Amino acid sequence: MANVVHLRAAKRKVPNIQNGKVTPPRRVKNKSRRTREHLTPAEVDKLIAAAGKLGRHGHRDATLLLLAYRHGLRVGELVTLRWDQMDLKQGLLHVARLKNDVPSTHPLRGPELRALRRLKRDDSGPYVFTTERGGPLTTSTVRKLVMRQA
Repeated sequence: MANVVHLRAAKRKVPNIQNGKVTPPRRVKNKSRRTREHLTPAEVDKLIAAAGKLGRHGHRDATLLLLAYRHGLRVGELVTLRWDQMDLKQGLLHVARLKNDVPSTHPLRGPELRALRRLKRDDSGPYVFTTERGGPLTTSTVRKLVMRQA
């Protein structure tokens, strides 16, 4: 009977104790979890196409993903984007960067301009990407939107 109890204790994983503290498990390196941490252009196109077909605000969601991809915008920069930061006649986007980064001006291309003009016709609020009530989207909403598309 004593041997059976001893074998059961040996099979259980005993925490590694050093200096009276339990050490956490070793972190798995990102390279072993996934081969890359970016999307290919084909994957982004599929994501944008799926966003355009799903839900009531397909055009808004597709435009959001298009701008995020083409201009490398953070989620916080996307949700605070206002119409006064865009010059649709000259095709310019003035980006107020977060995390103490340098503000910059980006050129807008044809597909982006057409999508933004359509979005502006549909909505007249101060923010580019708005909710049904007219307020800006939250960062949480954008993250959920991307996860739903993926």
